[in-house]
Amino acid sequence: MTDRAANQPLVRWLGRVDYAPTAQAMQDFTEARTQAGVAPVPDEIWLCEHPRVFTQGLAGKADHVLLPGDIPVVQTNRGGQVTYHGPGQVVAYPLVNLAALNIYVKEYVFRLEQAIIKTLETYGVTGHRVSGAPGIYVRLDDPFSHARLAPPAPGGDPFEGLGKIAALGIKVTRHCTYHGLALNVAMDLEPYSRINPCGYAGLRSIDLSTIGVQTTWDEAAQRLAEKLSVYLSP
Repeated sequence: MTDRAANQPLVRWLGRVDYAPTAQAMQDFTEARTQAGVAPVPDEIWLCEHPRVFTQGLAGKADHVLLPGDIPVVQTNRGGQVTYHGPGQVVAYPLVNLAALNIYVKEYVFRLEQAIIKTLETYGVTGHRVSGAPGIYVRLDDPFSHARLAPPAPGGDPFEGLGKIAALGIKVTRHCTYHGLALNVAMDLEPYSRINPCGYAGLRSIDLSTIGVQTTWDEAAQRLAEKLSVYLSP
């Protein structure tokens, strides 16, 4: 299933698909579009859901995978540490040409995070950034609070009082991106206790359902796709 508005990336709805072949398809798509002499290929955004899997980034440390049990661990070529994908999570893979957008990686990451923040806003939830820790977080005591986060005390825990609701992990090859982000909607969160999410011991992972937002995967995916399309358009 595909969808595309004028001047926006083509959105592909993949459904529930295994992680490894999807990652390979992204890499193949990106390598093909970066070949010399190939005509420009329009940007795409892939939306999907994965069966239960832990994925380990290039910088991932084995000791952050605590007790995987029956869940497979797949090595990937994205940035970041270990994370979890599973049913009830919206996974978005933007395949975009940063040069055509005239932006660099730092701005790209900012736009991905902003798309998540704006998606959460449609549910009345306030998303927060944590310096040096890509992804989006919410206040556990009041996810709907609009108050700014106070900087942590020197030596304090930057994640105190926060739960991670969305993770990022990207790869850029010749200015073209793949891999992407994951927004937790209504999941079995137990597998997160088997890892140090994104390399942070004790970091709590949450979803929209946990903080009292009742929505469907399809609705959350549609809202996220709309925001990504806006922030990743020329």
